[in-house]
Amino acid sequence: MRSSFNKMSEELRLFWKHYVFQSLLATVTVFVVLLLLSIKHAVIIASIGATAFIVFAMPKSITAQARNVIGGHTIGIISGSVCALIPHPTIFLTAFIYSFAVGISIFLMVVLDAEHPPAAGTAMGFAITGFSINAALALGISVVILSLAHHLFKSYLRDLT
Repeated sequence: MRSSFNKMSEELRLFWKHYVFQSLLATVTVFVVLLLLSIKHAVIIASIGATAFIVFAMPKSITAQARNVIGGHTIGIISGSVCALIPHPTIFLTAFIYSFAVGISIFLMVVLDAEHPPAAGTAMGFAITGFSINAALALGISVVILSLAHHLFKSYLRDLT
């Protein structure tokens, strides 16, 4: 534990500007995104927060690339929206449908080579709330903004994990 704390302190000392810049960039980007989303879509907003972490704390990760961010969330929207259409009158079926939305989104992301873990949360969010054109558009614009920020600042971003 002590060695990992020392390693963390050393990395923070050496790269503190990256830590501060990337955290501030994430803050500003998420602020802009939240201005687009309605609070009634809180479940979907949570997945955007997780996406911001990957994009700005792990920018070199394949899951931070635009193809994965945009593709993964698109798969999540579709998977969750389709699952929301399945009747689920009991708590057992409700839990199954929400779980299935996550599982099918994972399957499709892996098969289509668009892995982005937070998009599984998007699938669950849309399974819970159902499809909303406003939520889908806001989420789509949000992931494009995050991907654009990632692209524009790519040369300044460093993996912080």
